[in-house]
Amino acid sequence: MSKKVADQIVEMLVSNNVKRIYAVTGDSLNELNDAVRRDGRIKWIHVRHEEVGAYAAAAEAELDGLACCAGSSGPGHVHLINGLYDANRSGVPIIAIASTINTPEFGVDYFQSTNTYKLFDDCSVYNEIATTPTQVPRMLQTAIQNAIHKKGVAVFGLPGDVSAMPAIQSTTSMYNYNSETVFRPSDNEMQKLADLVNKHPKISIFCGIGAREAHDDIVKLAGLLKAPIGYSFRGKMGMQHNNPYEVGMTGLLGVPSAYHAMHESDVVILLGTDFPYEHFMPVKNKIVQVDEKPERLGRRAKLEIGLTGKITDTIAALIPLIKLKEDDSFLKVQLEFYKKVKENLNIYVADSGSENHISPEYVAATIDEMANDDTIFTVDTGMCCVWGARYIRGTGKRMMLGSFNHGSMANAMPMAIGAQLAYPDRQVIAFCGDGGLSMLLGDLATIKQYNLPIKLIVFNNRSLGMVQLEMQVEGLPNNETNMVNPDFELVAQAMGFKGITVNHPDGVKKALEDALSHDGPVLVSVFTNPQALAMPPKMEFDQMKGYALSMSKMILGGNMDEVLEMVKTNYKHLKEVL
Repeated sequence: MSKKVADQIVEMLVSNNVKRIYAVTGDSLNELNDAVRRDGRIKWIHVRHEEVGAYAAAAEAELDGLACCAGSSGPGHVHLINGLYDANRSGVPIIAIASTINTPEFGVDYFQSTNTYKLFDDCSVYNEIATTPTQVPRMLQTAIQNAIHKKGVAVFGLPGDVSAMPAIQSTTSMYNYNSETVFRPSDNEMQKLADLVNKHPKISIFCGIGAREAHDDIVKLAGLLKAPIGYSFRGKMGMQHNNPYEVGMTGLLGVPSAYHAMHESDVVILLGTDFPYEHFMPVKNKIVQVDEKPERLGRRAKLEIGLTGKITDTIAALIPLIKLKEDDSFLKVQLEFYKKVKENLNIYVADSGSENHISPEYVAATIDEMANDDTIFTVDTGMCCVWGARYIRGTGKRMMLGSFNHGSMANAMPMAIGAQLAYPDRQVIAFCGDGGLSMLLGDLATIKQYNLPIKLIVFNNRSLGMVQLEMQVEGLPNNETNMVNPDFELVAQAMGFKGITVNHPDGVKKALEDALSHDGPVLVSVFTNPQALAMPPKMEFDQMKGYALSMSKMILGGNMDEVLEMVKTNYKHLKEVL
């Protein structure tokens, strides 16, 4: 039998170290599925929803390089979209195979037809469709190169009939050229940066995920400059560990110390971060930004200097130009402030809560203590992000994945699937919101089908907690944020794996010990306090006014008990930001 186009595609994916295709098979994907089966070197992962497949592929790509997902004609394409948006905005390399209706049916409004160019254009760095076998190898190779080098989603459109046709050998190179390069600003620009930071006594450094590989040099630079180091959520796991100068996160999920350090500085150096919340950025300081992508420079803050280059190469070249600062008084003040902030956070851990109102901070801190040094964490968007951001510590080996740029619900469980498949011997813990887990609940069956030992910790607060906070700071009373949940323990058992329910703080440690020691998947549903809210480190007067207004409206609406519980739970947060 001659080689089919589908066989050729599988061979190319294998040669590019793709190990899995996350997809729901059927229709226009059947030839590709059969080619995967016959080849045997790639595993077809049967997810229940294509969105889950895209999220799982995104997690695998962030941890392990190029990954692949697929969706069949029409609905399969549409289901991929949310996960692909997240992956593309996160800058991870994915090949998304969008199989389509057969080519003779193009343009006649055929059953399950979609316009893949229009559909995927806004969530990809490459988006083409191959309509002949001759196009396939060159186009797929180009898609792979774009995904890797532009760090994003490459959509490869594949009509079902084309995948069954005889393959045509390409006359062009089928190899990815990953040459090592030194990428940094010119010597003149480097000297200009050095002169600026040498001149001013109070320097702070703020790092994103782009600075992860430069950890050691950044710590060395901070030592020379006597500079505190803050970081974004995505930058935390890469910068917190072995760092005597760290002062925590800033942003909506952050703590006051990092915000304070940046605003009290003469010069703020932004490294590898596209931090989106401009209201947390200082406006009176001199700001320097270094990023691999020049189009990002200055779009979040007014810059004194904007430089393009890899953080590793740039900082390595900067260090020899820096004069050691003797005065460390600014650094000491920031570190002392950070110490007090951490003590304040521990107050919430000490107060473990009550029956069905367990402190989520206590749960997160307990998991942090019990988890392995190389655990991969995934966090749902919303309050789970807050607890992960504030209580899970970086060790240098741990990773934390989430929908940090796209901000979508329901990402934690699917990302855990991709993470566990990529690293079957590492502990994977998912911080799931009850709202997020409910949204893609069906793929618990995928976890069971592949016997993935993922530990799903459901922060079961019976509400959309982050939405509740958003409404309150806008002066609106809670409306339709409460949730009537199923018994998640029974749901897990119905899916075929272990479920645990925790209603009292005294049961948290035992439940987590049982879950983490169990050889297989476990879902732990913890009934956390629905009134536990997390205030950002910077709160505007209008937000405080809105919060007070919403409380007044709730009182007038007869919800006095809820108001008292909320104030009691969060008075420490309010004190912190006043």
